[in-house]
Amino acid sequence: MKRIKIAYIGGGSKQWARVFMNDLALAEELSGEIGLYDIDIEAAKRNQKIGERINQCANTISRFDYVVYDKIDEALKNADFVVMSILPGTFEEMRSDVHLPEKYGIYQSVGDTAGPGGVLRAMRTVPIYQEFAEKVKQICPDAWVINFTNPMSICVKALYDTFPEIKAFGCCHEVFHTQDFLCCVLSEELGIEKPNRKEIYTDVSGINHFTWITKAQYGDIDILKLLPSFMEKHYEEGFYEHGDKDQYKRDTFAYGNRVKMNMYKTFGALGAAGDRHLVEFMNHKWYLSSPETIDKWKFALTTVDFRVKQMKERIEESIALAEGIKPVEVKKSDEEAVELMKAILGFETRVSNVNMPNRGQMPDMPYGAIVETNAVFSNNQVCPVTAAPLPTAAKNLVLRGLYNIEDCFEGIKNRDFGQIFTSFVNQPLCASLSKEEAAELFKEMVLHTRKYLDEYYDVEKELEKL
Repeated sequence: MKRIKIAYIGGGSKQWARVFMNDLALAEELSGEIGLYDIDIEAAKRNQKIGERINQCANTISRFDYVVYDKIDEALKNADFVVMSILPGTFEEMRSDVHLPEKYGIYQSVGDTAGPGGVLRAMRTVPIYQEFAEKVKQICPDAWVINFTNPMSICVKALYDTFPEIKAFGCCHEVFHTQDFLCCVLSEELGIEKPNRKEIYTDVSGINHFTWITKAQYGDIDILKLLPSFMEKHYEEGFYEHGDKDQYKRDTFAYGNRVKMNMYKTFGALGAAGDRHLVEFMNHKWYLSSPETIDKWKFALTTVDFRVKQMKERIEESIALAEGIKPVEVKKSDEEAVELMKAILGFETRVSNVNMPNRGQMPDMPYGAIVETNAVFSNNQVCPVTAAPLPTAAKNLVLRGLYNIEDCFEGIKNRDFGQIFTSFVNQPLCASLSKEEAAELFKEMVLHTRKYLDEYYDVEKELEKL
């Protein structure tokens, strides 16, 4: 059994940390230490207790020592892997990210990656990630860094820009759900009983939350050729791979895949993220122009009120699990981070979609920009796989999103609000704003999140530039 140290930055996480800890408990080849670091140290201590209870479960195979650190340097010391999963700011900042633009008719279904909300969240997050990268460079330069924080692309960009030799990649599960959708296509069109998404090979390319599938193979079956027949039956009513077609009315994370199918009809490639994310990279008049339009396309807006309520419930659950009021159940998730770690350690070879700098895996995209494609994980290497070219129209959409990320990052790096604003005003969701309206909205959003900006930006001086 291989002993490793994992430093978990954001180790008080109320969701991802528990998923990760459960998956590690079932990884028979691994053991060692998980170092939990969080600015909310009480949350990290709760996860420590939950980890100790996981160790006591009858079906636990691999037991880890859970150690809480109050200093990031100690957490990173001797780390083999660094996991990053943080919430930049609080839900009050996210409330302005998501809901302030609504007074201009701009609705955001998520608000953490693209659109005005994505830009403001990036302004809070990138300076923190620059500090994280410096710490990794100083303390554990050979560690592999796995990022889960959104906005994913710009977080990974900050890591590599600050420490070019860093060994980092970003993990996102959105593509997995689209693979499940394709399994449903196989079952319905060909009667194949319960195919597993891991048996499907998908050629994935794009940027995070705006990825596209240009090829999907199940053995010698081309699944994309089955889509027209499938869509003829389900396009109008919608189809959800993890429930019924109207589940989006009860579950804010559900959707009817109507956007995905519409984009396939329009652009000739299948959107590989959930509909809630895909729509935020498109002109807001297409899918997000009004609550009625949103309902027509069968997805939901994830409100910050919902997120606050969900967080309260997760904290209550964490306390119950930590104190033994609620039993701990160890079961494998559909996430792949632990499998990717095992592959890096040489236990297996695995192919999965990840976010890394473009080194030629997407030849039509700028070199060095963060793109999402498949990569091969094996023996201390992560080698991106060259992706098939996107259809021209889809490529142009991805390029716009990618250049917005690049422009936003350079503005944040230079602490230049004028440069950041060029990315803000060029977001497709802001397409109907006049420049004056965009500047007014940007200023208002900046002031609402100023508490998390003053440390890094000369806010008053920079706002005067606009």
